Amino acid sequence: MASFLQRIFRRPDYKSDVTQFIEQLKTEKPDLEAQQRAGRALWWDKNLDREQISEWKQARVPQKPYVYGDDPRQRR
Repeated sequence: MASFLQRIFRRPDYKSDVTQFIEQLKTEKPDLEAQQRAGRALWWDKNLDREQISEWKQARVPQKPYVYGDDPRQRR
């Protein structure tokens, strides 16, 4: 029964518009994937220094809940 259903719903020649667009783009620009990898490496693939991050977090000054208001405890 599965082979019958597979024959009914089989569409080997169908390619969506998006798939066709991507395939055409890759044929027109064969170095596109290398450019994408270089861009990703530029912005995202970084080695983080965990010690510097922890120092940065410890050095932060806590912000008041409402930055623009007066602190009533300091008005004495």
